[in-house]
Formats: sequence, structure tokens, C-alpha cells
Amino acid sequence: METLYHQTNKQIHDVQSQMGKLETTDRQSVHLLENELQARIDQIFTQLERLEILASKEPPNRRQNAKLRVDQLKYDVQHLQTALRNFQHRRYARESQEREREELMSRTFTTNGTHKKMLDVANMLGLSNTVMRLIEKRASQDKLIMITGMVVTCVVMFLVVKYLS
Repeated sequence: METLYHQTNKQIHDVQSQMGKLETTDRQSVHLLENELQARIDQIFTQLERLEILASKEPPNRRQNAKLRVDQLKYDVQHLQTALRNFQHRRYARESQEREREELMSRTFTTNGTHKKMLDVANMLGLSNTVMRLIEKRASQDKLIMITGMVVTCVVMFLVVKYLS
């Protein structure tokens, strides 16, 4: 039992050191490292099952101590399993965010998308082409009036500040 316990403990420490390498591993080999770590954790779980059986066969005066040591190893392995799952969850979230970002950056936006829909709706409502042209002309005139008003307001504010201070 002692050799299996020490062997399992050493494997747990090896997995812990490998977990530290997950953050620095490049994207292509991170999957391989995750799979390797998961396989090692599974192997440790099978060794822990064997250790539990061996601990129950220990003499009564050493049985309690053996079970405590096996339980501590179990706790450590469960902690490693949780850490690996958390890392995978963060990686999946990061990859999906990057994928969504790329989709947004590659999408082409057109300025006429809303304008065409408005014209289609106007045609459906039965507005004539003349009325639609007048609406478009009025919209461009309103834009020109708004820009002129903003410029005049800025000039007036500048003059007021200049002469009052």
C-alpha cells in the first residue's frame, strides 16, 4: 500500500506541475495537454480505488490513518479535476468571444439597408414616387439646416466667451 500511495502522490504532484503549463501552452497543443492531464487524472482515480480497498484491509490500528491519507489524496485529485474543468470553461468562453469578434469584424455593413426598407414600406403603403422624392429632399434639407445651426451656435458661444472674459 505504501508504494502505491507514494506513486499516486507523485503523480498528483506531476499533474499539478503540468497544470501550471496550461496557461503558457500555445493554442494548438493545449488540447493535447488537456487530454493528457485528463487521462492522468482518470488513472489516479483508479489507483485511489485500489488504495481504498487496500486501506480497508489494513490492520485496525493503522486503518483509520490509511483511510485519512487516501481521503486527502482524493480531495487533491478532485481539486485538480475542478481546476482543469475551470480552465477548459474559460478557454471555451475565450474562443467563442474571439470567434464572435471575428464574425463582427468581417461582417460588412451597408448604409442603404434601412433606407431600402423604408422605401419598400412606403411603396407598400401606396405612396407615389414623387412623394417619396419630396421626403428624401426634405430629409437632406433638414440635415443641412441642423449642421448650419450647430456651426452658428458654436460661433456665437465662442464670441460670447471671448468678449465676456
